[in-house]
Amino acid sequence: MNDGTSLTAIAAAIAEGRTTSVAVTEACLARIEAWQPRINAFIRLDREAALATAHERDRERAAGRLRGKLHGVPLAHKDMFYRTGRISTGGSAIRRDWIADRTATVIDRLDAAGAVDLGTLNMAEFAAGPTGHNIHVGDCCNPWDPARVTGGSSSGAGASVAARLVFGALGSDTGGSIRMPAAICGVVGMKPTYGRVSRFGALPRSWSLDHVGPLTRSVADNARLLSIIAGTDAADSTASPQAVPDYEAALGQPVTGLRLGLPATLDGVDADVLSVLDRARADLERLGIRIVDVRLPDLAPLFDTAETIIKCEAASMHRPWLEARPQDYSNQVRWRMEAGFLIPATQYIDALRLRTHHTEAFLATTMDGIDALLLPTMPFATPTRAATDVERQPGATALAILARFSRFTRPFNLLGLPALSVPCGADSNGLPLGLQLVGRPFAEATLYAIAHAYQQVTDHHRRAPTLPA
Repeated sequence: MNDGTSLTAIAAAIAEGRTTSVAVTEACLARIEAWQPRINAFIRLDREAALATAHERDRERAAGRLRGKLHGVPLAHKDMFYRTGRISTGGSAIRRDWIADRTATVIDRLDAAGAVDLGTLNMAEFAAGPTGHNIHVGDCCNPWDPARVTGGSSSGAGASVAARLVFGALGSDTGGSIRMPAAICGVVGMKPTYGRVSRFGALPRSWSLDHVGPLTRSVADNARLLSIIAGTDAADSTASPQAVPDYEAALGQPVTGLRLGLPATLDGVDADVLSVLDRARADLERLGIRIVDVRLPDLAPLFDTAETIIKCEAASMHRPWLEARPQDYSNQVRWRMEAGFLIPATQYIDALRLRTHHTEAFLATTMDGIDALLLPTMPFATPTRAATDVERQPGATALAILARFSRFTRPFNLLGLPALSVPCGADSNGLPLGLQLVGRPFAEATLYAIAHAYQQVTDHHRRAPTLPA
């Protein structure tokens, strides 16, 4: 039941009485039991609470009461979204026993829509890492090949959705932490426009750059989750009051004649990635989408500006722990955060000021005359965990690989633009690769329409890893 069924399909089956929430939840729990020893996707599994909720959803359905479009559907989320009375570790040793005193707005909204929460998912320590390594709770492993990274920091979200353990998951994205695991694990990941989704009750990494969004099996599933969690929130002053469109209705929007920008040259991108992107271009053109050449600016200044903001804001938030409990951080996380103390306040202020300038310039040049931008999500094929383990095997080679991870993702956190990663093929090892669609502010519906049309003529998103006998 859980192997290939989409979120939207299973929600319909539960609502129409063709299956029950208990049966679907039990199937997910059985699959988690089989896969968890191999990929370590969960930090905490709330088996009894999930089954109790599933029974309640079935009683509600029998009484003719459906809570919403997720009634009875099992989900799980990165262990940084608070739920009152539950432990939320942030993937850290410091918060191993911390009990939340509030519930995240996004969790409240999923509950209201009828979802069943199975537990919390693995993540990089304090959301500070692009690979999925974690010395405190154990590495999250790629379900396609456990020797490979999952991407991070929403590692458990990418792995659990790819392995069909859950029907969807929430992650956070400060420099690519939704899109990178989505691409590497072969699922769909949306980083919405800055402010599109409330961050109240979510552990911050960098309050100026953090975004919350869904990882799912398909674009249609993703559109449903974003429709539910998006919108203004009195508890989060950065949450936009702009009306939330019906993203699912937008899936049927015609794409013929849309203009999709693609840079004529993409330096530093591996041949496997370029080959897959070229095939995706041909598929998109067959849909009637016009691919036009655009000039991509030097992304290094955007990357560096974002890096300044991340380091300063993380150092500020973590100062009390860094002073009192430095030994409880992994070395690489502590080093990255402590670097923020060495950056002058004027440099941080300049970075915040330059953010608006960079965004306006990007929209006026690269995005001028196009409906969306097409890029690879990752510039290279998925590396191994061993080759990127800077904690256990520090060295220049591992650091050089890490530096390339977010080349095409972090700039759009600085710009605040919506960006969607969609499976588009596989590398020479058979591991997933993803393409990235970048839109104008609050143009998530356009990205969904393009990506959904693409998924109607390709089957990359239907591929799933298998558990060895």
